[in-house]
Amino acid sequence: MDDGEVDDGVMSEPTPRPVDEGGRASRPKSRRVVWTLLGIAATVIGLDLLTKTLAVNLLEPGEPVRIIGDAVTLRLVRNSGAAFSMAAGYTWVLTIVALLVVIGIIRYSSRLRSAWWVLGLGLVLGGAMGNLADRLFRAPGPLRGHVVDFVSVGWWPVFNVADSAVVCGAVLLVVLSLLGFEYDGSRSGWAARRQGHGDRSAAEDADA
Repeated sequence: MDDGEVDDGVMSEPTPRPVDEGGRASRPKSRRVVWTLLGIAATVIGLDLLTKTLAVNLLEPGEPVRIIGDAVTLRLVRNSGAAFSMAAGYTWVLTIVALLVVIGIIRYSSRLRSAWWVLGLGLVLGGAMGNLADRLFRAPGPLRGHVVDFVSVGWWPVFNVADSAVVCGAVLLVVLSLLGFEYDGSRSGWAARRQGHGDRSAAEDADA
């Protein structure tokens, strides 16, 4: 298997590299993981910014556009809270929390060896940065900006692309953790048992 392959959602450990004069080993795979994570996040941010711009320019507050009757509508809302309008009125607190989340993900991204963890964290990072941009740059002011929400589905609170990315990424990370697929490529619990069973089956087939 070469450096670029991913086996069952797990990136193999990087091949040891010579140590440079500064005492630091070159780790191209770690850089590739970071750039992949940032690429996923950038895609989410781009889609979020595009859809919010269209919503602000094309939708009028209080005048929903029906897509599927009353079940799915486009409804322009300015949200001072978190995803799905939770914690409204605590915008500056949520801004600081989002900044810490972004810094934490970027700081530890080079340790990732699981492609699925890269995807999940990339979605969370992109969603967090998308809504963070609203809080930093939209009215009524820096750290207090209101997030643009515009998608309404049934009884669910109005949301946007960034909210969806955060939720989907978080659900994926929870599922991976419960199944035993760790961020560093190792496995525990169900995933480890499944891998062990697969290894035994392969060995039996080879002996047959």
